[in-house]
Amino acid sequence: MTVGALAGRARLAPGGEPSDVGVTVGALAGRARLAPGAGRFRILGQVTDIRRVDFGYFIRPAAETGTGADRAEPCLGYLIDHPDGLLLIDTGMGAHPDVDARYRPQRVPLPGALRAAGTHLDDIRYVANCHLHFDHCGGNPLLAGRPVFTQRSELASARDEIDYTLPALIDPPGVTYTELDGEAEILPGVLVLPTPGHTRGHQSFAVRRSDGTVVVAGQSHDTATAFSADALGHRAGVGSPPAWLERLLALDPRRIVFAHDNAVWEP
Repeated sequence: MTVGALAGRARLAPGGEPSDVGVTVGALAGRARLAPGAGRFRILGQVTDIRRVDFGYFIRPAAETGTGADRAEPCLGYLIDHPDGLLLIDTGMGAHPDVDARYRPQRVPLPGALRAAGTHLDDIRYVANCHLHFDHCGGNPLLAGRPVFTQRSELASARDEIDYTLPALIDPPGVTYTELDGEAEILPGVLVLPTPGHTRGHQSFAVRRSDGTVVVAGQSHDTATAFSADALGHRAGVGSPPAWLERLLALDPRRIVFAHDNAVWEP
């Protein structure tokens, strides 16, 4: 596998605190489903916390930052503590000599990252990846037997495109996918939203809580600042925000968290 094609595609992430993200998203007030024709959830049950998982960090080389200097960036996943079982969104960084030489990752392996977040491998019931680049699905082989939610188009890219990701991470023994074709409620109150851009099959996750919706946006944007610029541009009618942004904002998110930024967006 060549690293050249990964640059600008597989975006490893910067290290953050294995804390509650400023987003221990408290006692979610309920299972939620979209009311027909509405942009908001209606509450049907109970969901609990969203916890950040720190998978370490990597060094993005100056050639990729646009600033002329290297930059350290975090790699973050998120746990959704749901009554139907614990859902893990993204599983950390895969390893390969070319990757390590280019990005100098300092990994927190999945078992240790989960322990720091207060749980264990055996506690995970569901898995989802915002996309299948190697810095988002590195721990998938350790989670055989759980359904892995992904967009059908994303899985096709990972399987078919050369240098898209680390092939060993995609179809290891026991890993099975639940393939989605667009928007879907994968658990009560957990809505998958297609957010293509970084990859054609990128997806984000909206979770209802008592004071509004929390969105786990993955790498829909590299930073909270970049998302803020698009959100304001959409409001002002300027720029070229992604086509899916209106749908996401219609959910009235109170917080948005990201895979490669410790910052949290709030309106």
